[in-house]
Amino acid sequence: MPPSDWAATIRRHVTSQTRLTVMTGAGISAESGIPTFRGPEGYWTVGSRSYHPQEMATVAMFRRRPDDVWQWYLHRATVCHQAAPNAGHTAIVALEALFDNRFTLITQNVDGLHLRAGNSARRTYQIHGNVFQVRCAAGCTDDLRPLPEALIGRAKTAPLTAVERELLTCPNCGDRLRPHVLWFDETYNEHHFRFQSSLDAATATDLLVIVGTSGATNLPNQVAWAVFQNGGTIIDINPTPNPFSELARQSPGGQFIQQPSGRFLPELIHEIQKIMADRTRRCP
Repeated sequence: MPPSDWAATIRRHVTSQTRLTVMTGAGISAESGIPTFRGPEGYWTVGSRSYHPQEMATVAMFRRRPDDVWQWYLHRATVCHQAAPNAGHTAIVALEALFDNRFTLITQNVDGLHLRAGNSARRTYQIHGNVFQVRCAAGCTDDLRPLPEALIGRAKTAPLTAVERELLTCPNCGDRLRPHVLWFDETYNEHHFRFQSSLDAATATDLLVIVGTSGATNLPNQVAWAVFQNGGTIIDINPTPNPFSELARQSPGGQFIQQPSGRFLPELIHEIQKIMADRTRRCP
């Protein structure tokens, strides 16, 4: 795609009143070295059997084999802890700074890299949770707690010790703590996963930038369709075609940018900064 195509779209659709939503998925974190959830690294061996992520990440599995589920998540937390935000994350921080209260970030990623990069917690909707947070599995309280740092960096397949189990016990009721993530046999809600807030943001969005997600889960699809049905512009940034690519092309001035986000997002930021600077100079 000629650079002028997407640049022209940005010039037409970015104004001082534009409401921007960025929606990210595993692709942006893969550029930081975090394996995609559904890739080979997601599988987990318990005894002689290998479990698929869609089997491990469930309430049902947690009830049957809580220690094994925690081993899997603690390994994932360690991998995420060792990763660092990349140029794509940094560019999204710059977008928030440019658009301020007209900016929303909706992320499917549980790695916390957007917050570590500098995006604000207030404008970042972690719709699948955060692997560095825990909450009571019995629901005695909705409060979120940080994952104890002592549990990060442990050996991948080491059994949980008595001390580690104690760290993973709710101090209020004595039940188990669970990862603060949305499991496959659970549904979105507003309190923990900003369900309605995400839909409200989508309804108000003028420009949606989708980064590194294939649209395999429900809420991101609802967000994209809400923007599309309300006449918003969609830019889909992904190295491979996906269900959002054609939706982007069909939106007013929309584009499918077939590039890694770490390469393209800094270019996008540069173009938006130029547009805003030009408009500032024109103002008396």
